[in-house]
Amino acid sequence: MHHVQLDTLRLDKGGHDTFDDGVCLMEAVAYFAGEVHSDRPQCVSTVLIDFGQSLNDRLPEDRRQRLVPLIPTLVGTRGDGLDESRGYLALDWLVRTYTPVWLELAGLSVEALELRSLRRIVDMAAAEAAGPVIRSAQVKAAAARAAAGAAAGAAAWAAAWAAAWAAAWAAARDAVWAAARDAARDAVWAAARDAAWAAAWAAARDAAGAAAWDAAGDALKPTVDQLQDSAIHLFARMAKPGGIAA
Repeated sequence: MHHVQLDTLRLDKGGHDTFDDGVCLMEAVAYFAGEVHSDRPQCVSTVLIDFGQSLNDRLPEDRRQRLVPLIPTLVGTRGDGLDESRGYLALDWLVRTYTPVWLELAGLSVEALELRSLRRIVDMAAAEAAGPVIRSAQVKAAAARAAAGAAAGAAAWAAAWAAAWAAAWAAARDAVWAAARDAARDAVWAAARDAAWAAAWAAARDAAGAAAWDAAGDALKPTVDQLQDSAIHLFARMAKPGGIAA
């Protein structure tokens, strides 16, 4: 392993030709582990690579640096037999944490509580059992979006879409997919995604009316910040499943 001063290391967005040009999270892990410069280090679980790369590039500068202390925990995760558990951790987060936040913001508190009250999704049986509750929330969120009215315009929808995307939804999706795709699991993920996006749209409409993108985006920023913090904690849990309290 190379000696790396983690307390002074800065992570940058995107890929780099050499370590001296800067490093993203996975390039830093490769260097730390003594591997050749790469953003797909051989010592790291592919699930964590996909999640980590996406998270690195979607987090703002300040939050990205919170990934630095996790570098040593990523080394040696390739082939450790825990990738399926990692995928379910990400799916559980999408269903019981990410989506309820948007539902609640859109005024769907009952539906949010129903999702939060589901038992942890740790296997396919739990995912299938959660399906009806998630699909019900999806229908209610779609109705809330319709009730908000098309008059809100493209700006509010664009702001809601950007906020939902920036809050690390895509990163967790990548982790779910990388941990062996399954039709039932994909269906649960898709329903949660649709519910969250519809709720985000309704929330943007409520928060900013027909105002411009910036106004809607500003109104949703605290939600984005909250979910990004949660996604960082999720990533830490996925590096060592079972080793960090939920």
